[in-house]
Amino acid sequence: MKTLEQIASELAGYDPQALSADMVNDFLAKLVEPVTQIEESVIFNALGRVLAADIISPISVPPHDNSAMDGYAFAGAQLAASAPLSLKVIGTALAGKAWSGQVQPGECVRIMTGAIMPAGLDTVVPQELSTVVGDQVTIPAGVLQAGDNHRRLGEDLLQGQPALQKGALLTPAALGLVASLGISTVPVLRRLKVAYFSTGDEILSLGEPPREGAVYDSNRYTVFGLLSRLGCQVIDMGVVRDQPEALHAAFVQAALEADAIITSGGVSVGEADYTKAMMKQLGDVAFWKIAMRPGRPMAVGRILAPKPTVLFGLPGNPVAVMVTFLAFVRPALLRMMGCTHSTPSLLTAISTEAIRKKPGRTEYQRGIVSTAPDGTLQASTTGNQGSGVLSSMVRANGLIVLPHAQGNVAVGDPVSVMMFDGVV
Repeated sequence: MKTLEQIASELAGYDPQALSADMVNDFLAKLVEPVTQIEESVIFNALGRVLAADIISPISVPPHDNSAMDGYAFAGAQLAASAPLSLKVIGTALAGKAWSGQVQPGECVRIMTGAIMPAGLDTVVPQELSTVVGDQVTIPAGVLQAGDNHRRLGEDLLQGQPALQKGALLTPAALGLVASLGISTVPVLRRLKVAYFSTGDEILSLGEPPREGAVYDSNRYTVFGLLSRLGCQVIDMGVVRDQPEALHAAFVQAALEADAIITSGGVSVGEADYTKAMMKQLGDVAFWKIAMRPGRPMAVGRILAPKPTVLFGLPGNPVAVMVTFLAFVRPALLRMMGCTHSTPSLLTAISTEAIRKKPGRTEYQRGIVSTAPDGTLQASTTGNQGSGVLSSMVRANGLIVLPHAQGNVAVGDPVSVMMFDGVV
């Protein structure tokens, strides 16, 4: 296990007082390690889990050549580019059983979607593109090519080939793919355990009466939601006061129970020293000033006792907590879960407004992404970008990500967006 100092020495230009967003993710990629314990899960309980081994297809999908449409199956070599084709219907092929007759030139078989393609036939004309009079079907010239609407054996998956690879996140589509192979259970890595608590004497828990200078804790609930969406086992430790004994007990208990610890508050310049001091006392922790907005202060490292446990100390402002989670913590947790695809996907949209931006920091602007009349994506900000304006995260459906070297954005400029769908 490398120390933070060893990890930092591997990153050219590492400066904890002015760390770029890209370098934060590079550092965290070297810090975290995936869990290794494997469980068997029925597919109904496997949504959001990470595969612990490749899934090898025991069958071919589809298991036979079949029709992709309701229509009429025939030998496509009979098609002519400039003349209609007239065929005699001699039978019907239904899904679920093979049609065993023989088809001669000038003949066809009525066929249902999914039905096995009769021997010697390779093309299906959809019923809506044909004209039927009695037992005669006429196909207009130019509407089909030989091989159309013909699903071939194994065109989705071939027997013996990998269907899903180790490290894949099991999405609804992946569950359907597994089920299509007749597989009812899958090997998955165990759920990641993440402990979370808020810090600060000014923080009120729900149910406590208001008092002067105090605010209700929102971070606890947004982080809980973000972790739950990620599929983690969340250990909610509530609010911990700025008292050395309370903080010591909280960190020790969290390290005992969890794979990772997330805190909010207590890492900014000018805040009470107890949280920082306890992190240093119990672990190998770095305190960063990240060149970003919002969310400049952050702590990262490990609590070493009673066992090594990854620590993410997030800022206290509600939006900064969510942004640093999405930009840094979520990708790191996905790596700890064993997921091979942990980098957030960015889409490109056209800015509908001018955005002021200074080079030298990455900015994450709350944005509203929509589809323009011409079909392109367009993005605008939610307005006030203050790190305490949590309502702006509710109005937004993504973050407009303006990279480190980016300057001002003009109307019509392309911008990158990190969408919230399925995450926030």
